[in-house]
Amino acid sequence: MSRTEEFQELRPLLFSIAYRILGSVGEAEDAVQETWLRYESTATEPRSVKAYLSTTVTRIAIDVLRSARVRREQYVGDWLPEPLLDDPYDDPARAAELADSVSLAALLLLERLSPLERAVFVLREVFDFGFPEVAAAVGRSEQACRQLASRARRHMAAGRPRFEADREERDELASRFFDALREGDVDGLQGLLAADVAMVGDGGGRAPRLARAVVGASNVARLLGSVYPRMARIEVTFEAHELNGQPGAVFHDRDGKVLHTLALDVRDGRVQAIRTVINPDKLRHLGPVADAWAVHRELLASRPAR
Repeated sequence: MSRTEEFQELRPLLFSIAYRILGSVGEAEDAVQETWLRYESTATEPRSVKAYLSTTVTRIAIDVLRSARVRREQYVGDWLPEPLLDDPYDDPARAAELADSVSLAALLLLERLSPLERAVFVLREVFDFGFPEVAAAVGRSEQACRQLASRARRHMAAGRPRFEADREERDELASRFFDALREGDVDGLQGLLAADVAMVGDGGGRAPRLARAVVGASNVARLLGSVYPRMARIEVTFEAHELNGQPGAVFHDRDGKVLHTLALDVRDGRVQAIRTVINPDKLRHLGPVADAWAVHRELLASRPAR
């Protein structure tokens, strides 16, 4: 195969590695593109193209993450990963690990790790790279990588829920949730939410967002049950879509432009968390983006007079 063909064959893997390290679709795509430029310009023919490209994209992603962490500390409001509709990399032998590692809950746990711990965890635990390959990719000894992997596993295990939802049960509950949302059924919504459910929005200062996390089944149900019927009246629509391997939906304005995404974290037969991304910078990969401020103003104007 030509270099271009070899690279294109491995592109899904490279993107999936970079996205899990960075939590950003745009930054992952940039890292993959930079990997191609370096591969294209090198005169050396690597013994293993996969190892060379995986190492290159990992090192680029680590460097990007180090600078991104500073920006995320200064981020306005709650920071959430960019929503991913479809993971391009598929490996039946690692299906469970791949699906779990791309969920918003897992990506937020990965934010607790150092850049090196995160890269080692992704390569070793998610993609099953051997420690010699991991060590070469991050530029550390195998022993150091074993220690990094051990620390990362402990951090991830401490934050993971004890029980995972059955996929069929999860999807059935999500269907009921979105039916209740369409109908503005507050009682129906509340019955699907965990008592301590939290709803978090990411506007990044670039769009309207929740002033703070809304916590508690009653509070979240009342908010959703009151807001969505008004959104529907100004022709905001949504379509259910898996986001980061979990149930979710993409919302559009009346012109079909992307307004925001909403993802559900379902466990133990209840919705445990609801995460919305409305920051336009995090939605551009999904299509043309709506003017969220204009929609917000129209929504406020639609409130019934008291």
